[in-house]
Amino acid sequence: MKLKENLVFLGMMGSGKSSIGLIISKKLERNFIDVDNEIEKKLGMKISKIFEKKGEKYFRKIEEVLTLKILKKQKSVISLGGGAFLNQKIKKEILDNHISFWLNWDVETLTNRIKNSQKRPLAFKASKNELIELIQKRSIVYSKARYKINCENLTKNIIVKKILKIYETH
Repeated sequence: MKLKENLVFLGMMGSGKSSIGLIISKKLERNFIDVDNEIEKKLGMKISKIFEKKGEKYFRKIEEVLTLKILKKQKSVISLGGGAFLNQKIKKEILDNHISFWLNWDVETLTNRIKNSQKRPLAFKASKNELIELIQKRSIVYSKARYKINCENLTKNIIVKKILKIYETH
């Protein structure tokens, strides 16, 4: 099957999927889509409110439907929500038809970035140990991405250059 040539960024909340994705989209002159932002627009409320008022199960169903719809677009740069790649339908679609990049960081860096974040519902009430466990569990799934970018100690520009080099040789 021919790849749809979407570049899909996945990783933990706070890994830079949106900021890196936006830079890449500008450099490649492609549409940038942040799935979490699209969900917020569609439902008219922040993700934390969706979790609070409707629950995670409701959010995940909306996330699945909207993400699969977004993945049908051609030649876009897409930032997934932190938990979206755990969904089997989303993961299969991405692995079969798109170019996926896991933005990987050390556990300590991620926990420092996401602790006390009001906009990240799974992290806000979690202890540091619970966050570490969540990162470790998700990393196993994220490791299935086509490309792993170890971002620790790298600037945004260097991360972007690495991704563009991989993309150009893909």
